[in-house]
Amino acid sequence: MSIKITLQIVSNLISEQFPQYADLPIKAVKFSGIDNRTFRLGNKMLIRLPSAERYAAQVIKEQKWLPILSLSLSTQIPEPVGLGLPNQYYPWHWSIYKWIEGTSANLLSLDSLYLEKISAELAKFIKELHNINTNDAPSGGLHNYYRGCHLSVYNSSAKANIIKLSNFIDSNKCLNIWEEAISSKWDKHPVWIHGDFASGNILVKENQLTAVIDFGCMGIGDPACDLVISWTFFHGKSRQIFKENVGLDTDTWARARGWVLWKTCFELVEISDKKSQEALNKIGIISEILDECD
Repeated sequence: MSIKITLQIVSNLISEQFPQYADLPIKAVKFSGIDNRTFRLGNKMLIRLPSAERYAAQVIKEQKWLPILSLSLSTQIPEPVGLGLPNQYYPWHWSIYKWIEGTSANLLSLDSLYLEKISAELAKFIKELHNINTNDAPSGGLHNYYRGCHLSVYNSSAKANIIKLSNFIDSNKCLNIWEEAISSKWDKHPVWIHGDFASGNILVKENQLTAVIDFGCMGIGDPACDLVISWTFFHGKSRQIFKENVGLDTDTWARARGWVLWKTCFELVEISDKKSQEALNKIGIISEILDECD
């Protein structure tokens, strides 16, 4: 179930549940993502509402755990201000957060030196996240699309998509990489994961890392899924810096290649024009993974 979230619905929610903010202007954020709709509330806050029922469980999780995680992170993350309740206008919980200045990294043109700096900072963020206590934390599962779980949960779909793409990628090599990825598992204590560690969830301002946002897929488990950014955002020296600073073992990086292969093939299958720039970019990511494994 999904609904169209209008400015009127948001205004009604604020007026009814947070009357102290009723006089503040509300404006839709241009690039607000798929899982949630985001609105600016005055100059210092934002409103974030799940766009469909399958994302609704993430709200309470973020409200509970973000304040705890922030105590151990040197990089800024979202800070909840209020928890909204379902009502006759909107059927799920929703959130108010403090506004964080910055632009999503996927909307910026980054030179190589800056990307190298960002890669080191994001590796530091990952390591700090892995060192946070996991007592009572949520294990990976349906609530975060099995991030942190063993990659074999996507075994059937991954193989099917790789075979579907045999005219555009080397399916045999991809299947070998996939089998290597699912042949090992995380045998250490589960660690915190972001779950959607991508350039669109990294905020940058004045050539500085400002924040990591959108923790809806957070949980604990195998950190391999958070390493996908090594191929989807970094390249060359910046990728090398990220890998060296994260410092995880060879098997975890093999599972990370599996995660990026599964996701990229899934997205590529959905693109009808395989000659489009979007499709070529994804084919390029797969080619880089294949080159690494030769």
